[in-house]
Amino acid sequence: MIRTNAAAKMLGVSASTLRSWERRYSFPLPERTAGGHRQYELEQIEALRQALEETSNISSAISLATQRGTGPPSCARLSDAFAAFDEQLADRQLEESLALRSMERTIEEVLLPAVAEQSPDDGSTPAFEFGWRHATGWLSAQKRLAAAATRPEGVLILDPWAAWDIETLHAQALELVLRRAGLRTLALTPATDRGRLGRAIRALEPSAVVLCGRAPLDALARLIYAVRSIATGVKVFDFRGAVPDTGASTVARLGDGPAAARDRLLAELETARRSAATGRGGFVRTSA
Repeated sequence: MIRTNAAAKMLGVSASTLRSWERRYSFPLPERTAGGHRQYELEQIEALRQALEETSNISSAISLATQRGTGPPSCARLSDAFAAFDEQLADRQLEESLALRSMERTIEEVLLPAVAEQSPDDGSTPAFEFGWRHATGWLSAQKRLAAAATRPEGVLILDPWAAWDIETLHAQALELVLRRAGLRTLALTPATDRGRLGRAIRALEPSAVVLCGRAPLDALARLIYAVRSIATGVKVFDFRGAVPDTGASTVARLGDGPAAARDRLLAELETARRSAATGRGGFVRTSA
């Protein structure tokens, strides 16, 4: 929800003009806070803004926006761009989303759902492959633009990286979000040569390992053992059910979304840091 001034700025009009449209057309129709302030649905304002660009006439724009509905239009339009194989339109939809949403919300609310909408039940389709490739390239570009790490912790992401797999996109999204949080990251596949793993692990010095995708459990177990033999004290996390939940697993679960997973991981790392600091501080427990 956004306030009147923000909605008017998005539409390029004054707040009084926006209120006049409400009285005359009953659109966009705001909700009222307990204090009586107007609050507009972001999706509704975005739909009207897009329609105004296409028609340059308020009555026609409102008619078009109401026909399209007030669901998540950016996600729908990005999915349409994938279906039309229109790379420029797809880029524009993501750029417009970043003007309205954070990077994390754009990934979770626009990019990943748009690719999933093109995901076939079985096999693959040209539209899905186009969307998957576009998403992979976009996430990689954003990762290169991320600022340098500001935290000492390193995170090793074990991702099978399977082509045309939605889980691969989620793993890439997680790595981007973790980098934007200031963490050092390294993504490897579980099939990596364990005999040559030492140099990479010593360079990263991971505090955490995050399991992604659907790799064979025996391959994951061997790789985690190899990592722990080099970097002691590493904690293992599961992202999006990479490890079946049998009730006996000691792997901590980060959930399904990259932003929530980031928050959980940062909280765990902070707890570990404080515990280590307490140990170094020489606090001694005394019995009653």
